[in-house]
Formats: sequence, C-alpha cells, structure tokens
Amino acid sequence: MSQYSGKITFYEGRCFTGRKLEVRGDCDNFQDRGFMNRVNSIRVESGAWICYDHPDFRGQQYILEHGEYPEFQRWNSHNDHMGSCKPIRMHGEHYRIELFEACNFSGQCMDICDDCPFLQSRGFSKSCINSVRVYGDGAWVMYEEPNFRGRMYIVERGNYCSPTEWQAQNPNIQSIRRVVNYF
Repeated sequence: MSQYSGKITFYEGRCFTGRKLEVRGDCDNFQDRGFMNRVNSIRVESGAWICYDHPDFRGQQYILEHGEYPEFQRWNSHNDHMGSCKPIRMHGEHYRIELFEACNFSGQCMDICDDCPFLQSRGFSKSCINSVRVYGDGAWVMYEEPNFRGRMYIVERGNYCSPTEWQAQNPNIQSIRRVVNYF
C-alpha cells in the first residue's frame, strides 16, 4: 500500500448500517458519487483522513484515523453532515512544526516536534497562532482549545502564512498533536 493510499467507508445509518460509500483517495463531493451528505458512522480501514462537512474540502474539518466510529459524535461532530474527504499525505515519521504569533512567519516562534496539550505551558505567551511552517514528514492537528478539544485544523508539510490558509475562522490555537495512527 502506498503511503498516500488508504480506505474509508461512510455509512448513512448509525452502527454501519444503510447505504455506504467506500473511498480510496480524494473525494471532493460525495453527491457526485451518488451518496447524500448524511453520514452517521464511519470505518477507517487504513490511512488517516481529513473529512469536511461540505463538498470541495470546505467547512468544518475532522481527523479520522484507523478505527470505527459508530455515530457522528465519535468524531466530535454536532451533526451528520459530511461532504468530502481526502487522505492525509504521510511522508514518514519525522515531525517538526514552527508556530508563529503573527502572520507571514513573524513574532514569537515556537518549534515543536511532539504533541503538546497546552501551548502556553511550553512558554508560548499567547493563544493566537497566525502562521505555521510544517517541516519533516508528518501532518499535525491543531485545536482551538487545550487538551486536543474544540474545532480542529489539519496542516501538512508546507507554509501557511495566515489562519485562512488552514481554513480557520480565528487564530486561536491552544493544543497540537501529530497524526501518527495512519495504518
């Protein structure tokens, strides 16, 4: 299996019932594949996935790693809307991210190589992250609240000059973790 491949199955009903949609790569619109945007359970057979509540990789993001999610609350959703998904591009096992307090990679900077449940406990003075550089091989999940809670944003290798580039509505980030469970 390629490092970019994986398999995820979406079900209309809870506990893996009803119509299903199997996906093995980018899927920008579930409706184009004859599947309505109502998803109540998910099985991730391989890979790690970014799922969005709207088509075209827009809207609320959810990280889904290997395992079973028998109801939408299990992936921290408040409803059963799901419109698109894509596998997280894993390149290896070396993780490094730089977080900046200001846009365009300026202001206070913090370099992180492992999970951090509360950025301020590591000396980052603010809860606002306005730009990010992801180095190394892995992807990261940034959370608006401490202890990996709240709205989440997935960033992969690359440069993000402002929160809008990771689809955030505000720059509030208080915890961050690596995506490691992708087999």
